[in-house]
Amino acid sequence: MSSLMSDRNVAFVGGGRMAEALIGGLVSAGLCGPDRIRAADPDADRRERLKRQFGIQVHESNREPVAWGDLIVLAVKPQVAGNVLRDLAGALADSLVVSVVAGLSIGRILDFCGPRTRVIRAMPNTPALVREGMTALAFGPGVQERDADLARRLFEAVGRVVSVEERLMDAVTGLSGSGPGYVFLVIEALTDGGVKMGLPRDVAGLLAAQTVLGAARMALETKEHPASLKDRVASPGGTTIVGLHCLERAGMRAALTDAVEAAAKRSQELGG
Repeated sequence: MSSLMSDRNVAFVGGGRMAEALIGGLVSAGLCGPDRIRAADPDADRRERLKRQFGIQVHESNREPVAWGDLIVLAVKPQVAGNVLRDLAGALADSLVVSVVAGLSIGRILDFCGPRTRVIRAMPNTPALVREGMTALAFGPGVQERDADLARRLFEAVGRVVSVEERLMDAVTGLSGSGPGYVFLVIEALTDGGVKMGLPRDVAGLLAAQTVLGAARMALETKEHPASLKDRVASPGGTTIVGLHCLERAGMRAALTDAVEAAAKRSQELGG
C-alpha cells in the first residue's frame, strides 16, 4: 500500500457517483484501506450503498468525517456547495480540500473557509466509474508539493491526470467534463445508423462502442494528429471519405466545437 496515502484519513463530503468512483479507485488500487475512508451524504440509500460496497463509515452529518479527515474531498452538487461550505467553514480552516464541484472556483472556497485552507480544484469525468477517467487539477495558494502528489494519486487511481491553470478549468469542464455526454450521443447515433442498415441493435451497439474505444486508444498510443489518423482510414473513392463528407456537410465539426464552448460558458455561470 502506498505510504503517501496509507497514513492519511480521506473524508468525502457528498457520496454520489463521483465520490463512489474515487472511493472504489482508492480501495482497489490499494492506496487506502476502508478504515482510512469516511463519507457523508444526506440520502440514506446512498449511505447504505457505500457502507455495503466498501465497508467504510458513512455519516448523515458532514461534520464528523471532516473533523476526522486529513484530506477532504468536496463532492456535492454545485447548487448546494455554498451552503455546505458555509456550514463547514470553521472546520475546513486549516485543511487540504480537493473540490470536484463544477464551476466552483478556488477563490470562492477560500472566501468561505479562509486563506489558510489549501485548495485543489479538480474536474474529473464519469469514465472514472470504470477507471478510465480524465481529470484536470488546478492548485490554489499555499498548496504544497506533497498536497499536489496526494491529489494526483487520488485521481490516477481512476484514470489520467493533467495540471492546468485555474483560468482554464471552465474550458476543461466543457471538453472532458461534459465530453462523455457528447461521445455517448455519437455512439447512440452510430448504433442507430447500423440498425437502420439492418444490424441487430445489440450488435450495432457493440460495434459502435468498441470502434470509439479503439479509435481513442489509437489516438492516445500513437500520439499522431487525429487528422493523420483520419486520412489514413479514408481511402480515395472509398466508403469512409463519403461518410466523412456527410458529417462535414452536416456541420458535425462546428457542432462539437460549439458544444464545448457552450458548456464552458455554463460552467462559468455556475461559478457565479
